[in-house]
Amino acid sequence: MSSLAGKTILFESVYLSHFASVAGPIENQGPLHEGFDWTYDDLYAGEKTFEKAERAMQSQAQDLCLKKAKLLKDDLFCVIGGDLENQLVASSFSARHLECPFIGVYAACATSALGLGLAGLVVEAVEQPVMVSISSHNATAERQYRYPVEYGIQKKPTCTYTATGAASFLLSHQKASIRLVGCTLGRIIDYGLKDANDMGSAMAPAAYDTIKRHLASRQQTCQDYDLIVTGDLSGFGAKMLKSLFQADDIDLSPYQDCGLMLYDVAHQKVYQGGSGAACSALVLASHLLPQLLSGQIKHLLYVPTGALLSKTSTAQKETIPCIAHAIEWEVCQ
Repeated sequence: MSSLAGKTILFESVYLSHFASVAGPIENQGPLHEGFDWTYDDLYAGEKTFEKAERAMQSQAQDLCLKKAKLLKDDLFCVIGGDLENQLVASSFSARHLECPFIGVYAACATSALGLGLAGLVVEAVEQPVMVSISSHNATAERQYRYPVEYGIQKKPTCTYTATGAASFLLSHQKASIRLVGCTLGRIIDYGLKDANDMGSAMAPAAYDTIKRHLASRQQTCQDYDLIVTGDLSGFGAKMLKSLFQADDIDLSPYQDCGLMLYDVAHQKVYQGGSGAACSALVLASHLLPQLLSGQIKHLLYVPTGALLSKTSTAQKETIPCIAHAIEWEVCQ
């Protein structure tokens, strides 16, 4: 393991072992529906509350991942989990059945990248399997960050739709087809924006900062990758990110945003596109990693973005600090 000037950490032997995804009803109606391991027809997922539904989805993704890997929960060194609920209750409650050490992480919608980067550090140190488990739920997130569904308020055109689902990723020191090359940890970037209904625009500068630092530290250009994806900038945010790079005379291509990939934005009522901790995680598990396995792409830069606001900070008219963490993947030769 080594570090570079731009706060990029390079791993020597961290590989993706297996992964699994569980998606909600709106996600199952989107263009990536064939890639999910399990889907639900409603937001309750067979439970009595939305919070219990999110826990159940995360537990199911964990179990599916272990089943694919033919591992027992005792084989895990630890599980790293994150979600959008207060005190990370979806992750900590779902981790109870795994009976192994647990690390809870939070970076809003960038949580999957933070978890994967931290897991890479642990795997490199202990050479044992580590699971990363991420979830979000539209109904639980709405009443924490925006407005409860029951409130019935009209959405602004800049809004995004919080994804419902969970994804688990198993990292190991044993060689596999996909390698976690490294990660660049994000910095807190605040451009002074305050609108909680336009988080894409607030997060775009954080993605810009992290991508530029990662490329500089790795002495790369955008064209060294088959694909660069951000987490959930969606419509307005993705356009803003492109304009930031254009101002530097940099061609940000090939580029896509997970918030625009998870849904059919033109035909599904998801406003500017998807958001939430599960948004990028679901796209990674259902679409991007399978593309790496099939050889459609061989080098991927995965950059989920997070708006680090809260109900209280919004009520107190604070600006929105944001972050983006970058994970570099490549197909092993």
